[in-house]
Amino acid sequence: MKSRNIALFIITSGLAAIMSACSTGKSEEANTGKEASAIPVVEVISPLADQPPYPLSLPGELKPFEQVDVFAKAKGFVKKLYVDRGSRVKKGQLLAVLEAPEISQQYLSVQSSERKLYENYLYSRQAYQRLKKAASKNGAVAEIELDRARAQLRSDSAAYHSAKASTGASAQLKDYLRITAPFSGTIVSRNVSVGALVGENNSTPLFTIAQQERLRLTVSIPEKHGHSVTRNTLATFTVSNRPGKTHKASLSRNSGLLDQESRSIAVEFDVDNRNQTLAGGEYAQVKLMLKRPDSTLWLPASSVVQAQSGVFILKVENGLVERIPVALGIRKKEMQEVFGDLTTEDKILKSGTEELEEGAAVQIKK
Repeated sequence: MKSRNIALFIITSGLAAIMSACSTGKSEEANTGKEASAIPVVEVISPLADQPPYPLSLPGELKPFEQVDVFAKAKGFVKKLYVDRGSRVKKGQLLAVLEAPEISQQYLSVQSSERKLYENYLYSRQAYQRLKKAASKNGAVAEIELDRARAQLRSDSAAYHSAKASTGASAQLKDYLRITAPFSGTIVSRNVSVGALVGENNSTPLFTIAQQERLRLTVSIPEKHGHSVTRNTLATFTVSNRPGKTHKASLSRNSGLLDQESRSIAVEFDVDNRNQTLAGGEYAQVKLMLKRPDSTLWLPASSVVQAQSGVFILKVENGLVERIPVALGIRKKEMQEVFGDLTTEDKILKSGTEELEEGAAVQIKK
């Protein structure tokens, strides 16, 4: 009887051990499954190298192709005005005449002096030529007489040419009393009346003239778009006084210099305005179609994380997350241009999130 109880105890203990072992195995398998499910599964995408055209809207300003204030070079009184605001003028056209008696008197004086000195020069030249001819005969004229005549001729010649230069300067000053148009255009302002004293210390211009048959459309291109502007860049623009009407212009000038204050580059487009439908001074809403000079990298906008710590994308390397700081370029629909330490071979999370820390383990979705 005792031996039967011992055998029963052994069998019972064995069954308990087997059941315990089975229970332990199932528990370990469950833990392993939980650990595997804790690693997030992510979808990745590689950056796309592309060079797409893109639109850029900017404000611009229309300016006359040429504009200048016309001042009097000589001091005098306005004697006559031939144009007024709005007058169309041609280059060299007479705009006004000034009156300055002292200038006219000075011109007459130097002109009279020039004539007198010219007569002296002619007399000295004739006298020298006669003596020179006579000196060709031995002993007819003393050498000292010929030298004296030659010196007198040189003196009178110098005096005459000096007077001639003075007459020219005085004539130029007298010509300053005639105010002419420096180029063809429109008188946009007249600031004086007949009888007004102008010139020298008077800083008020007589007229302002502008060339509006052709206009300059000036636009400031932000720094990050500066290299996208080429000689073939075209502009379409609208102005507020002609809603719905679109105008076109081609690039004519690019300063190529980055303004240190605005961080922009000034460019100009020439606008044909022979029909005078546009006015200088108007503001315009300009649309440019630009293109990067080289291919750049693009990602879905959802890949970019903008956090307080900065802007970055999440790169997966050997199953671990790496945060790559990036700078943003242009955005086209759902795609974002990015600049940073990445290539077209990298694996980037398609949907970036701030919750994934640097070094976090992830599984790439198959």
